[in-house]
Amino acid sequence: MDQDSPILFSRRGALATATLNLPRVLNALNLEMINRLSQKLDEWAVDDSVAAVWIDGSGGKALCAGGDVVTLFRESTAYGESPDYRFTTEFFSREYRLDYKIHTYKKPIVVWGGGIVMGGGIGIMAGASHRIVTETTRMAMPEVTIGLFPDVGGSWFLSRMPGRLGLFLGLTGAQFNGADALFAGMADRMLPDDSREKVLEELAGLPYATDSEDNRRQISDCLKRLQLPPEAQPASNLRAHFDQVQQLTDFASLPEVCRSITGYRGGDEWLQKAAATLAAGSPLTPWIVWEQLRRGRHLSLAGVFRMELVLAVNLCASGHFREGVRALLIDKDRQPKWRPATLEEVSAQEVQASFQAPWTENPLADL
Repeated sequence: MDQDSPILFSRRGALATATLNLPRVLNALNLEMINRLSQKLDEWAVDDSVAAVWIDGSGGKALCAGGDVVTLFRESTAYGESPDYRFTTEFFSREYRLDYKIHTYKKPIVVWGGGIVMGGGIGIMAGASHRIVTETTRMAMPEVTIGLFPDVGGSWFLSRMPGRLGLFLGLTGAQFNGADALFAGMADRMLPDDSREKVLEELAGLPYATDSEDNRRQISDCLKRLQLPPEAQPASNLRAHFDQVQQLTDFASLPEVCRSITGYRGGDEWLQKAAATLAAGSPLTPWIVWEQLRRGRHLSLAGVFRMELVLAVNLCASGHFREGVRALLIDKDRQPKWRPATLEEVSAQEVQASFQAPWTENPLADL
């Protein structure tokens, strides 16, 4: 095994493993990793000696902190430039195709979501049959800070969270922990962070058969036996703040919701940070979140990914994404010069245009 490879594959009996292996950048997904993992999943799907798949990240700090935004920044369009959709279409179509594959995979997929799991990392984790979090898990869809939107199936899983938690998290990019993920339906079990090797050994030792449903049950029983007891789990902010989030988002229009959240003046640090992130974020992203959740509510999973592909390439071509990444990660001045500059200045035409496909046929039409 090439330890310098950006993704490592191995076998433990009938358990096939994939480890994202770019710890220096918190295992951020690049196109090579996406392509290699997708190809390997195809191979394992038809390999009768593989009963289940395990996915994790190296370095101990993250499963995956998101997509390779630096490369996407380089290939995206600045304000006023002529758009070039080629690289972003390839990147996002392959990433979303991988996410869809995980959602619909016939064999059990176990994802170890310890440490940072954000953006593209959530895309890998969300569709797995067995999603593990730990005491160290930190999750978020923070795209509002970079002029993008909660993609990788966000239209699907955010709209299925209790109440309006999904809307709140999509608008604010608020971080949530493993207990929050359990409460919001984004994880299945919380296990001790230092038990990864023990869990791998236990799963590798299960008496797998050819029946995928029986294998899923065996894995579920195993993880239940190893889970962290409730008293040892961190408190859930989403559970504690559920009623308040409902109140803050209980309005019929997006501007009212945003004014409510950014106008929070209480002493709660988690809500303060959420309000500040929304206030400083892209003025276009909230409109996209509002509309994607409205449109995505009744779409199929494949329809969600097709819609999000249109949004992703359009926002990368609009200048918003490039300006957001410039301010946060390139120049690091944290002073994005958004165009338009405010929520109120974003026109309905610009929002609608973001949902208009730039090609004659969607590259994910075959999903």
